[in-house]
Amino acid sequence: MKRAIVLLSGGIDSTTTLAIAQKEGYQIIALTFRYGQRHGKEIECAQKICRAMNVLSHIKIEIPARLFMGSALAGEKKLEVPKSGNVSAHEIPVTYVPARNLLFLAYGIVCAESYGAYAVFIGANALDYSGYPDCRPEFLKAFEEAARCGTKCGVEGKPIRVISPLLNKTKAEIIRLGISLGVDYSMTHSCYDPDEYGRACGRCESCVIRKRGFRDAGIEDPTQYIDDVQ
Repeated sequence: MKRAIVLLSGGIDSTTTLAIAQKEGYQIIALTFRYGQRHGKEIECAQKICRAMNVLSHIKIEIPARLFMGSALAGEKKLEVPKSGNVSAHEIPVTYVPARNLLFLAYGIVCAESYGAYAVFIGANALDYSGYPDCRPEFLKAFEEAARCGTKCGVEGKPIRVISPLLNKTKAEIIRLGISLGVDYSMTHSCYDPDEYGRACGRCESCVIRKRGFRDAGIEDPTQYIDDVQ
């Protein structure tokens, strides 16, 4: 069977992307990253998802937290996570992690060339996102071209594709698609700032987008939010 690399965070988008890649007939090597993120619960979710979805191999990659500065989500000195309830794609928020997708995709290309895979799937989205520059189509296109020029398989005429099947879909469309593919979203995690029990805060940008997505999709949100138990 043909193989593909899937960047798997444990959230809605990456899990749906995994299901899409499997539907297209790929055997999956999933990459999950620990990079000092505040919301480490997502790594546990990624592990459960890989087991439940019969992923061929799950590789967990450690990146030093001290590499990142100036973000509310990662690094040794994290900023406060905004809880205003406002979501805007017109400015880059403090939840942006410097060049995160650039780094993750580089690992994906390394793994793809090493394992004979010619596709790297990423759940990047240019509609329901928080203004991150490394989720834009022009970035993904430029990265794919760089990978073509900088890999043995690329210069030999067998370039590795960077596939972002959710790029122009709303969160509601993504959720409906995932449900049609049998995705169990109760296994996923989106919150930027969960409590000590892993419950979602319900007020960060990611929680707001998640809530709105399920509401607009007309599907019950399986997430356990802190407010639900207070």
